[in-house]
Amino acid sequence: MNLIDLTETFGFRATWNPELILLTALIGLAYFSLTGPLRRTFPEAKPVTLTQKLSFSIGLLLFYFGMGSPLNVAGHFLFSAHMLQQSILYLMMPLLLLAGTPSWLIRSLFYRKGLKRLLRVASHPITAILLFNALFSFYHMPVMLDMAMNNLAMHNLIHLVLLVTAILMWLPVIAPIPEIHRLSELQKLAYIFANGVLITPACALIIFSETALYSTYVNGPSMLCAPFFSAPIDKSMFAVPLVPLEDQRLGGIIMKLLQELTYGSVLAYVFAVWYRKEKNQPDDGLIPQ
Repeated sequence: MNLIDLTETFGFRATWNPELILLTALIGLAYFSLTGPLRRTFPEAKPVTLTQKLSFSIGLLLFYFGMGSPLNVAGHFLFSAHMLQQSILYLMMPLLLLAGTPSWLIRSLFYRKGLKRLLRVASHPITAILLFNALFSFYHMPVMLDMAMNNLAMHNLIHLVLLVTAILMWLPVIAPIPEIHRLSELQKLAYIFANGVLITPACALIIFSETALYSTYVNGPSMLCAPFFSAPIDKSMFAVPLVPLEDQRLGGIIMKLLQELTYGSVLAYVFAVWYRKEKNQPDDGLIPQ
């Protein structure tokens, strides 16, 4: 099924989510205004590098692609599309947004007295790594995922909670605020490796299961959950090219491969930063020090 067929079948709003396009554009406008013409209104502001701007922009595009593009529709019928969506939203997108956000902007907007202590506790490496991986695995228990795929409020709440915990999970590695940048490079390597280990059981269960686990993908969904609305749907509206068990295994493989690619890239970068420090050479400043 191509994009034209998807749009004709589900409608423009369900397929492309114009409300999310507007929200994404407004976030981008706010970012480039605050880091551009309005930067002088912040006393500690420094120029934002091109690398940071590109990082934030790509992260913002991934936010829309994961939440509001036709991938969201496909994710209701194909578990493999759902896991691609999860990988984009919780492994890649937060990483890029954090790497593109200057420390002075976060301090000025969010680092208030009450939030400062909460942020330090919530982003503690042990808290952050356990919270994200536990909630991610809990969400992908069959009963929870099937419930969420048929309840808009629960679906959006889970997305929001996982997004927040994913940002907290990445903060110990890429912390725009030096005050909470607590880990050495070697500790970051161990932290990222531990993240990969903790997410592996959920992927292994999905990949090596002998039966299809999710009734949503066996019997077909009954509801399309978009960020701002829901609509009734049924299995006949989407031509599924895979049998449920094959689709499920493909989804687990996609998740594991993209996790390895993302974590491996960050591991390589952190190792390079550590090596340059040992050699007394400056790094390129993508990960704040």
